[in-house]
Amino acid sequence: MTKADLPKKNESQEEQTSQSSKPVKNVKTKEITKLSQQDNLVTSQNYNQDISQDIIRIALNDLKEKRSNLEKEIETLEKRKQRLEKEASTTFSGQSDSIARRVKGFQEYLTGALQDLSNSVEQLDLIAQPVVVNPSPLDQTKTKESEEVEEKVDTTPAIAETFKPDKDLILQLLSQYLEGPDYYADPWKFRRSLEPQDAEILQDWFFNMGGRGAQPSRGNRPRNVLLAAALIAILGELYGDRFQALVLASQPERLGEWRRGLQDALGLNREDFGPNSGIVLFERPEPLIERADRLEAENEVPLILIDAAEQSIEIPILQFPIWLTFAATPDELYIEEELI
Repeated sequence: MTKADLPKKNESQEEQTSQSSKPVKNVKTKEITKLSQQDNLVTSQNYNQDISQDIIRIALNDLKEKRSNLEKEIETLEKRKQRLEKEASTTFSGQSDSIARRVKGFQEYLTGALQDLSNSVEQLDLIAQPVVVNPSPLDQTKTKESEEVEEKVDTTPAIAETFKPDKDLILQLLSQYLEGPDYYADPWKFRRSLEPQDAEILQDWFFNMGGRGAQPSRGNRPRNVLLAAALIAILGELYGDRFQALVLASQPERLGEWRRGLQDALGLNREDFGPNSGIVLFERPEPLIERADRLEAENEVPLILIDAAEQSIEIPILQFPIWLTFAATPDELYIEEELI
């Protein structure tokens, strides 16, 4: 072998050595790459876990905050509910339903009691009957004054027959009112028209009740006022200026309806309503009773008209010879209370 051949061998050996070392380097590089990928994967997983935990923590904090807010709102609403229940139990607005039910039941009781009272009053003998006593032989002297008093008592007509002498005139006027309205009639004459049921009510009041007692309401105040206007017109024909109509209604609004209704039906003016006029309006029964007493003392006739909304009648009113009250149904009274 020559020296020239030695380098070639060395080169071939180096090449073999380099070729054998290449696979080892490749394997190590792959392992390093794989390890780095695994580290990156673990790192990314840990990062994702940290992010999810942060998100969960934030969501839990939000839920806790919302829950605390809801609990505060619920507590506030409960306090408000308790306050409203307390106000409802102590104020009139909260008790309106129960009061309305009680008032309706009481109105039904009053209506029945009023009808029973009217029936009882009709059966009372309010005119003192003369007592005839046969004188004894020891007492034969009588003064002229006592004889005149007895004659006056004997000649006093019964209340039930007060209007029987004028029956023909009353029936004639009622039939005239049924025919139709007379819009151009003189003041204090009836300018409207009545229904047959209205005429029947007035006939019963005149001839069966003797001009005193309760009659069923016609359903509302304007129709009752219309019937009362016809009654005033008839009594005006019978008594002229000797009678005065006294209207009792406990509310100014109700008295206003009476005034407007009578003014329209009888052709009256505001001057016809007053203490010294033909019609006087009262909110309380006491001054009405005083006025009726003065009229009787002056030998005049008071006509007392009581609104259907009045739930009671003062006993002194029942002593007067001519009065009419309208007995309302429970539903009508309930509507009146609601309007108030």
